[in-house]
Amino acid sequence: MLLFYHFGKYLLFLKGMFTKPEKFRVYWERTLHEMSNIGIGSLAIVAIIAIFQGAVTTLQIAYQLISPLVANPVIGSIVSDSSILELAPTITCLVLAGKVGSHIASEIGTMRVTEQIDALEIMGINSAGFVALPKIIAGIVMVPMLIIISIFLSNVGGIIAGQASGILTPDEFIQGARDTFRTFNLIFSLIKAFTYAFIITSVSCYYGYYTEGGALEVGTSSTRAVVYSAVLILFSDYLLSQLLL
Repeated sequence: MLLFYHFGKYLLFLKGMFTKPEKFRVYWERTLHEMSNIGIGSLAIVAIIAIFQGAVTTLQIAYQLISPLVANPVIGSIVSDSSILELAPTITCLVLAGKVGSHIASEIGTMRVTEQIDALEIMGINSAGFVALPKIIAGIVMVPMLIIISIFLSNVGGIIAGQASGILTPDEFIQGARDTFRTFNLIFSLIKAFTYAFIITSVSCYYGYYTEGGALEVGTSSTRAVVYSAVLILFSDYLLSQLLL
């Protein structure tokens, strides 16, 4: 029953963001600020993860498939497709759930326990829309961009690892990636990116917005936001794969 209670409360929270919109200029300025925090602030960790992710995947696949009967470009095709379909969107967003989600939940939770949200409501401002909507919009815009960067850097990491280890040349890697590339795979990856971005930002905003207590409860809300975001990402990953592939 607790699950249905929180799900209904979550839907009412999303509905409340649009009941009384503020001026467009206010949302625009806050959205740009959040886009900088979510996108540029996460670029370094996304780049590091993507490069090593592609490198490690290349080495492991080469270890499993190395054989005179298997052409070297096959390794590049598997690494590229794996990065596009699963590794880049899912692994990157799980990391972003920890970095971005915890930051959003703790920020809004701190506003709640310090009565800043109550002050917004007293002034007649739609507090849910003011604190949450710019973050959700920024996440939906910036996370897919981060996923595209992650896909590119994963392949770069695979090329570097393949050449450094002598497993395959860059030309062989690129040949394999080109031979099996399908536009739908990239579209599917972006669909997952938009879905995960909405999950991370909205769930984190929800738990931060309904924080009760003090500093200890802010930490609890942040932890819950990360855990439930990660679980929902994995669940939606299976659901989207089942429906679209």
